[in-house]
Parts: sequence; structure tokens; C-alpha cells
Amino acid sequence: MTAAVLRALRSECPIPSRLSPHADAAQEWLVGQLDRLGLLDPVTRERLARAGFARYAGRLYPDATEPDLRALAALFTWFFLVDDACEGPDRLAPAQIRALRDGALALLREGPRARHPGFSGPLRRLLVQAWREPRRRMPARWRLRFADAVADHLDGAWREAVATVAGRPPGVAEYVQLRRATSAAYVSYPLIEFAAGRPLPDAVYHHPALRRLADLANDLLSWYNDLASLERDRAGAGGHNLVLAVAAERGVPVPAAVDLVATRWRAEMARFMALRAAVPSFGPALDEAVTAHLDGLANAVRGTVDWTLESARYPVAG
Repeated sequence: MTAAVLRALRSECPIPSRLSPHADAAQEWLVGQLDRLGLLDPVTRERLARAGFARYAGRLYPDATEPDLRALAALFTWFFLVDDACEGPDRLAPAQIRALRDGALALLREGPRARHPGFSGPLRRLLVQAWREPRRRMPARWRLRFADAVADHLDGAWREAVATVAGRPPGVAEYVQLRRATSAAYVSYPLIEFAAGRPLPDAVYHHPALRRLADLANDLLSWYNDLASLERDRAGAGGHNLVLAVAAERGVPVPAAVDLVATRWRAEMARFMALRAAVPSFGPALDEAVTAHLDGLANAVRGTVDWTLESARYPVAG
């Protein structure tokens, strides 16, 4: 049933599908690079190869150069590996997530010489490599914005871990806010500027019109992912899934909650498209960069939809 809903939502999505011509080459490079970093045992190597994280990056940043797409794919892989560490059967304890957060932020803010006892080994080496080109090329204000987004994401992972350990499932409103952090969408948004080579001024990036669209895009990709991850999350996410939160709060069976989430997704998609069309002009010096940013938000939604249905990471793939 959930697979049918996911495919129906994809068929209704008004955002066009895009994919970088460099995606498959970047995926081949990525797996080889992870081998060189000593990150992969044979089982993990096969799982990551079949997941296709470079294709995901290629859907979100279809106009990136091949070298930039490699860096983006490496960053995506780092976040997915962290996600697995925080949510898998041998998940990190809240204190370990906090140590990982502190170590990653030290590296992002202070550079590769920064060291932290809770952050070492292959995961650190992968982030050092993936961060090298964005750090070299992008302005300091952009680097701080990206680091702040990573902090928010890992804080969200910590809050979810604390609630799961305590056996306290979230209500719908609480979950929607938490999911915006745990999705890592806010981390992917500054990378639009890196891929396009057009960093936005902070006043434009945080403009209310763009922030509303950023939140909507985050909700759309997160809720779609929740539908795809439903069966896995029922087994071990402590209620951290929008479908499960809706079912508990409304007192309805899970299949009915799936329909309610799909209906809400459709309504938010319509709102996203209407608000995107109504974004004001920021002047000739900035409008091209703003358009690239808005296209990137849309690509984040449609790219997540398409990748979810092609990646072996989800049982609905195919």
C-alpha cells in the first residue's frame, strides 16, 4: 500500500525530474574513495554501492561539475553514515552523538587540524576530504552557515536519541519540528550555493519568503522519506515517523494515517508551488542567484522522490 502511495505522489509531483550527467561516474569514484579511506567492509561496500548516494547528489545538484559532484557525494555519504550510526540496531548513545557533533563542528569551524577525542577514524577522514574544496572556495560567512546547519542537524539526532531511549514518542507538531532538523535538508541547502558558485547574502538567504519555502521543501522531502521508511521505523524508531505520530495522535490505524500524510503532502506541495511563484525580485544583481537557490529547493524535493524509488536503501525501490 505504501509503495503505491509513493508512486502516486511521484506521478503527481509538478517539479521536473533532473539528474547530473556525471552521477554514475561520481558514484564509481565514491566507492573507490571509500575503499581508500578504509571505511568499508565488504557488506557495507555493497550496501553503499547499491544505495547510490552519488546519484542522490546528482539529482539535487544536476548542474554541478564532476569534481564538485564528487565532493557533494562524499558529504552526502558522510551524513548517511552518521544517520545509520544514530538510528541502526547498534545506535550511538546520546553522549556519543554529542561527542560526534562536537568533533565534526570543530573540524568545520577550525579546520582539519582541529581534534576531538569523540571524533576520529574513517568518518573523520571522509569529512576532512569532503570539506576540503567547499572550505577552500567558499567565503567565511557561508562556512559558518553550513556549520550551523550541521550543528542543528546533529542536535536533532541527539534529541531524537534521548526521546527514543526514554520511550517518549513525539506528537505531530513536535515531530514536524524535530524532523526538519534530523532530515539534513537544511545542510543540503547551503550546498546549492557551492554547486552554483553563487553564495547568497545572509539577509537574502534568511528572507522570510525563502525561509518559508525552505521549511516547506524540508517537510515535503522528509514526509516522503517517512512514508518510504515506515516499516523500518515501526520496528525501531520509537515513534519518530510522521505516519506513526499521526496514527497515535488521531487514534487511527496506520493505513489511514498513511492516507492522511499523503493528503497533507499534496496540500503542502500545492502551497510550495504557489509560494515559489510569488517570491519577490531582489534586484538584477541577486535574482539569478535567488533563482538558482529556489531551483535547488525544488530539486531537493523531486530528487528525494526519484532517488527514494530507485535506491536499494528503501524496500519500495523499483
